[in-house]
Amino acid sequence: MSVGIVQEQSVTFDTELRLESGRILGPITLAYETYGELNADRSNAILVAHAWTGNAHLAGKNSEEDTKPGWWDAIVGPGRLLDTDRCFVICSNVIGSCYGSTGPASINPKTGKRYNLTFPVITVRDMVRAQALLLDHLGIDRLLTVLGGSMGGMQALEWATQFPDRVRSAIALATTSRPSPQAISLNAVARWAIFNDPTWKKGEYRKNPKDGLALARGIGHITFLSDESMWQKFGRRFNARDGLFDFFGQFEVERYLSYNGYNFVDRFDTNSFLYLAKALDLYDAAWGYESLEEAFSRVKAPIQFFAFTSDWLYPPYQTEEMATILRSLGKPVEYHLIESAYGHDAFLLEHETFAPMVREFLDKVERSE
Repeated sequence: MSVGIVQEQSVTFDTELRLESGRILGPITLAYETYGELNADRSNAILVAHAWTGNAHLAGKNSEEDTKPGWWDAIVGPGRLLDTDRCFVICSNVIGSCYGSTGPASINPKTGKRYNLTFPVITVRDMVRAQALLLDHLGIDRLLTVLGGSMGGMQALEWATQFPDRVRSAIALATTSRPSPQAISLNAVARWAIFNDPTWKKGEYRKNPKDGLALARGIGHITFLSDESMWQKFGRRFNARDGLFDFFGQFEVERYLSYNGYNFVDRFDTNSFLYLAKALDLYDAAWGYESLEEAFSRVKAPIQFFAFTSDWLYPPYQTEEMATILRSLGKPVEYHLIESAYGHDAFLLEHETFAPMVREFLDKVERSE
């Protein structure tokens, strides 16, 4: 059953957050949505962390006219994986985004103008510290779990290492402790696409740079798919409206990338795209420590990992490395490798492949105290 109609909320913290870069950001606004009810002892809260271009609209619809529910609607609601009859589910937009939280598209209170490229570079750790302010605001000292895929999985890792006493468990899907040179290079090419769009104007655009952002999104979208899923979805089919020997004719996969790229321009800010891509590239769970072993030595909560066989953006070996290190430290950890043809996006598209294991894991966590 769906959670029905939900309203986005926001809170502004009149505080200054010291970022990993050493710069200060404040005040800070976070947009968020909640589902279900917080129980009397405030022990049933689950934080769901979104991926790169996600938002706080996790489940349900914001109005009766909405044609599309939240981005992970299938797992949230009465009787679903995140059962809102039992749990209080929170989804927070991250700082740096353009969906209601403080980011480069926000007004700098000191100048009265958009931050644009004066916005400080942020990290995933900075995002999590801002989320901790939200939990304080909601009166939640400790989470039953923090759950996320891709950049959301990075946030789950940061919660487990940076706030070990505030989480009873963490669940990380399709993620990595640090992106590879290949992943960084793909983001670099996406950045070039934006930088070379003359309408970007070094971030001082009035209208979203259309061609640069669409191309950047197209590059990113390729990394979310897999060879097998592309064969299944598109094959080598040619757009029926185009002639095979029409120079500007398109294969179906080309048309798909163009359609998604240009649709993206209407819903996401270019500078936010750049800042969040930078946060992904900079991510390193061992940042500030001598090694990943030292960082993971701080973990107290059990962590459940999922990797997907066809994910070439954050391939399974990167998840296996984290699980191996945690086991060597005597930490409670589960690792599950899921057979999937869907590539990196499998965590969003195939919830039924991991839902039983997540449910069993959460049941054990609930029984542990």
